[in-house]
Amino acid sequence: MKKNNKITIIIAAILVVIAGILIWNNRYLSTIQGKDADFTVWDTASITKFYLADRFENESLLERQNDGSWLLNKTYKAHSKQVQYFLSTLYKVRIKMPVSRASHDNIVKQLAVNSTKVEIYQTVPRINLFNRVKLFYHEKRTKVFYVGDATKDSSGTFMLKEGSDKAYIVYIPAFRGFISTRFTAKPDDWRDHTIFQATLADIKSVEIEFNREPQSSFRVENTGRHEYKLTRLADGISLPYDTLKVINLLSSFSDLRFESLMNNLMAQQRIDSISQSPFLHRITLTKNDGTVTQVTTFEKLVVNTSIQEIEGLVDDHGNPLDPIDHDRIYGLTNDGKDFVLLQYYIFDKVLRPIEYYEAGHPIRPGGIQFYEILD
Repeated sequence: MKKNNKITIIIAAILVVIAGILIWNNRYLSTIQGKDADFTVWDTASITKFYLADRFENESLLERQNDGSWLLNKTYKAHSKQVQYFLSTLYKVRIKMPVSRASHDNIVKQLAVNSTKVEIYQTVPRINLFNRVKLFYHEKRTKVFYVGDATKDSSGTFMLKEGSDKAYIVYIPAFRGFISTRFTAKPDDWRDHTIFQATLADIKSVEIEFNREPQSSFRVENTGRHEYKLTRLADGISLPYDTLKVINLLSSFSDLRFESLMNNLMAQQRIDSISQSPFLHRITLTKNDGTVTQVTTFEKLVVNTSIQEIEGLVDDHGNPLDPIDHDRIYGLTNDGKDFVLLQYYIFDKVLRPIEYYEAGHPIRPGGIQFYEILD
């Protein structure tokens, strides 16, 4: 009998301890999961737009279009992967812990002067009965919060809801690092990198000029179903062509992108100087609907200096230093509004000379600076 009493007492004590832990844990979670700590968006598909702004006067408004794409600041197509990273972050972000009392006031002050403001807009019902009957959907600003710097150990990021006086450290489970960079307000970070995006059926003509080798410049015109006209620009003569090579050329314009937008990464004086120098290539694509897209390329030096300053320098092996970057070139596009960085790796397939496309003239694939005619 006494043995049974001891067992009962032990079990009761264990239950009391478990109950105490559960009560404490519930109160703790209730404290940190209140309205002031509600940063997560569970239904990202309902987001119609989001707005970001920082103290450097950068502003980015991203709006979802009817076709599912996103528009930046009512002007530019947004980078789809960047938007998906952002939406994924909103869905996965969790509270790690409240900011400690000792450092709380300083963190709040930092957020007040150095943070990114984020506004989230969603389509929500005006009437929601027990989360089952939802009626009269409308667009509503559902969240406004401020994103600050990373913690000292880079394991979390400081955030603060608008109207709240309590800051939190947030993180993404199983992700090591901070997430503040995903909340950038710089419009350039949200821009889509596409220059050319046209299907074979969309293309009316493609014209490619080689400034240093004008005899290699040409134009390809779509004259019918799988029928084309290859014209040498130097003398206007139409030449017989390799159909497969021409089709491969036009198909390459389905997705050609720049690497980086340089508008705000280089001094305007430097951009103007490069843009006014002799160009390397000029690619002009005209669609059947009359839309014209053009990019003009310019030589890029290995370092941001002049050729004269590099002359006389040698590499690690004692060879004269080649000042020309053979991996990248600059480009001017979007009617001269955007100065971009391009990779030869991406654009080489559309920078072959007219000889490559002529019937009976095999040429090794590659950019104009590398090709040679094979006897």
